[in-house]
Amino acid sequence: MAFQFNMTKINFKAEISKIGSWTIIRLPRSASAKLPSRGMTMVNGTVNSFNFQSPLEPDGKGSHWLNLDKKLLEGARAKLGNTVALAIEPVKEWPEPIVPADLKKALSDDLKAREFWEDITPNARWDWIRWINATKNPETRKIRIEKTFSKLKAGKRTACCFNRSQCTEMEVSKNGVLLEPT
Repeated sequence: MAFQFNMTKINFKAEISKIGSWTIIRLPRSASAKLPSRGMTMVNGTVNSFNFQSPLEPDGKGSHWLNLDKKLLEGARAKLGNTVALAIEPVKEWPEPIVPADLKKALSDDLKAREFWEDITPNARWDWIRWINATKNPETRKIRIEKTFSKLKAGKRTACCFNRSQCTEMEVSKNGVLLEPT
């Protein structure tokens, strides 16, 4: 059965925790299992009735987590250690990702790559950016940008080079798995 984008909201409660400087919510496996993908999933939702739209990142263990920025925490009137009520629903149309400065510069320097970049979906751009960002090594990052351009020019519209169910936020993960809260 195909996933329906007009599904009932997924409701659950979860505790706010911290990994390094990041404030997050780990989704219960039961809530994550209702999502259309083990990879990143864009959702509209509420935390304590405060509206947000954000990607749910994979945790590398078959579930997801949500990064809580200051605006979301304040709007939800929540803080570290609180248990909050969430209601989420996957969205079909993904917003444009924020393009990192080095990738933006490389795209401005390569007209053909930029044309291909602009022709792919926002969802595909999110994946390419995740793959590029999934390294701490500046040289590897540069190589990944070059490979992205090469693959786009060869007609590859989606990133096929990484496991989408791994956590790619380097500050909160190790070997593709979300770290435990501190």
